[in-house]
Amino acid sequence: MAKYKTQSLDKYLNDLAARLPAPGGGSAAALNAAMAASLISMVVNFSLGKPKYAVFQKDLKVILAESERLRKEFLNLVDLDVAAYQSKDLRQALAVPLRLAKLCAQTAKLCPPLIKKGNINLITDVAVAAIFLESAFMAACFNVEINLKSLGDVKLTQTIKKETKQLYRIIFKIRKNTEDRVGKVIRR
Repeated sequence: MAKYKTQSLDKYLNDLAARLPAPGGGSAAALNAAMAASLISMVVNFSLGKPKYAVFQKDLKVILAESERLRKEFLNLVDLDVAAYQSKDLRQALAVPLRLAKLCAQTAKLCPPLIKKGNINLITDVAVAAIFLESAFMAACFNVEINLKSLGDVKLTQTIKKETKQLYRIIFKIRKNTEDRVGKVIRR
């Protein structure tokens, strides 16, 4: 199996476009989420050390540590999704996108504070991160749903659908509020 996290983006995209069973949508969703976490880190890195944001330095460092941890985890999921698909193990194929969905919701919570505490010149990058996270979340949920269908476990399906529905409410609200708040700032 190719370890995409250590290969070029060109190699990954070529394989994604090729007539190969994997990588596919789940892996691409994880890459999308990794890009979102990277954008969050970028906003923080452009905010740290700036006098205008000095009062937020402690909070920004916490956000940066978390966004970097999540970025690495998303990048691992790029490869784990490929491995899960190739394993033909439905429970593993379910676990990876479910983990991705949960992490997307967790990462989205890093966006709202950056509207106030992050470098104003990168505020649109915060909105892009929130949008990427919602799209990665939705893609992960589609993969969760198809794997649940294949498993045929009614009780597990009900439990996971309830959980993803709650997570969707969180991520949707964050994305919507982030877009609204960023829109107000850039349209002044």
